[in-house]
Amino acid sequence: MRFLSSIDTSASGLTAQRFRMDIISNNLANVNTTRSGNTDADGVLPYRRQVPVFAARANEVDSFASALSKAQDGQMATGSGVRVVGVVDDEAPFKLVYDPQHPDAMKTGPQAGYVRMPNVNTVTEMVDMISATRAYEANVTAVNAAKSMAMKALEIGKA
Repeated sequence: MRFLSSIDTSASGLTAQRFRMDIISNNLANVNTTRSGNTDADGVLPYRRQVPVFAARANEVDSFASALSKAQDGQMATGSGVRVVGVVDDEAPFKLVYDPQHPDAMKTGPQAGYVRMPNVNTVTEMVDMISATRAYEANVTAVNAAKSMAMKALEIGKA
């Protein structure tokens, strides 16, 4: 039944967007975290923004020849959803804030007195949050549409 595969595809999107919201929430929670546990030559590093990585989920791997043959026969390629590949650190530079009284301020060198702050931008995170929310809502709408179509099909079968 094809409508079940459309619900499965939307369900994978719901899961991916929920995971994305979890990562965004974690980034926002650590917007002022100056100690992540990682260190470098200058001392303790602050929290580094994280970004989820998604990839298309495939039921079967088609060769190019197989995909071309299907396209020539008029068969449309159907997606099967999305999956989370992993989480990567954003390599953007840390923000520097001058605060010589801060316990994590650099003690020596040209940046003495500066504190390295996380590379998390609250505005960027809020925009990503709105985008994830809208994508989640779109997947819920698709699930509801598939469910409604199945119910209409059952009503047709009654008559």
